Amino acid sequence: MSVVENPKINRILAVDDTRDNLILVQTILESEGYEIDLVSDGVSALRQIEQSPPDLILLDVMMPGMDGYEVTRRIRGNPALSYIPILLITAFHESSVVEGLDAGADDFIRKPFDTDELLARVRSLLRLKHSLDEQRKMARQREDFVSRLTHDLRTPLVAADRMLYLFEQETFCKISPEMKQAVAVMIRSNQNLMQMVNTLLEVYRFEAGKKTLNYESCNLPEIAQEVVSELSPLAIEKNLSLKIDIHQLDSGTIMGDQLELRRVLNNLIGNAIKFTDTGGITIRISETSTNPNYQDWVTIEVEDTGYGIALEDQARIFERFRQGRNKRSGSGLGLHLSSRIIQAHGGTIQVESEHGKGSVFTVKLPKEG
Repeated sequence: MSVVENPKINRILAVDDTRDNLILVQTILESEGYEIDLVSDGVSALRQIEQSPPDLILLDVMMPGMDGYEVTRRIRGNPALSYIPILLITAFHESSVVEGLDAGADDFIRKPFDTDELLARVRSLLRLKHSLDEQRKMARQREDFVSRLTHDLRTPLVAADRMLYLFEQETFCKISPEMKQAVAVMIRSNQNLMQMVNTLLEVYRFEAGKKTLNYESCNLPEIAQEVVSELSPLAIEKNLSLKIDIHQLDSGTIMGDQLELRRVLNNLIGNAIKFTDTGGITIRISETSTNPNYQDWVTIEVEDTGYGIALEDQARIFERFRQGRNKRSGSGLGLHLSSRIIQAHGGTIQVESEHGKGSVFTVKLPKEG
């Protein structure tokens, strides 16, 4: 025996200071199977919407106290509310369509309205509402799937990394130099995959609003020096210079999440090394001059002499999964994650590049007060 789910009954909130108008709307819509709530003023409407958000709002424009435009603006300005379509209802020559739409309304109908027209507009806006709700539901399901998948992938990757390390250390038995070299390649590949999984997991934490930053006083020159020390072997292997320039610096201290800022610097400097074959990479850290009327900034520039980035790619390089055209390009998540981290710190990140001549990535972060 199959179970058939009952279709969802759409709930509509009608707001009008004239009782007769509310009764008319209620009669029309209830005859079509809609569930109707009636409210006579803007303040009550906002309270009702916060307590129990409807699927659609029919809102009279000309009401005493708070008019329909202001109600619309407050609804659209409330970040806690999901999208709710708003149909403004007004008498002839008593309102501005432009003002209503600019306030955030989705549609407009004039009094006295035709019943068929009202029902058609209601059906249209409800279709829009349900379509957007379905898209958001699918997006959440996709994000949940990716988050769980990346989290579950870390377990076997960590286990493989530990086991390969034991093989490399000849814990179980002696291995030939050729086998040791092969194990080293496997370790690097496994660690690269681990880094990709960790980056993807962090991206979706930001996307889902589940990322919490741990703010503390961070010395950017010290963090940069630590990252440079860690990445120096890669630069030496390619015979590249890797240096830090801090001669225009006072303290370079900001309030931020040290782990996440290290992630950004590691990504930017690591990319610079990856995409540079000759020359070198310079990391410059500087501060703006003190001015009591403006926010002081700490600026980090990572400049390389590598391949550069084509002009058409620069505008979209920080987008999610936006891979470069170079064959060495990775998953397209590192720069996106870096951008999200810098934005969360109230800063900016941008790139200037000339194809074939290198790139400069510039990060600006608000200085600690």
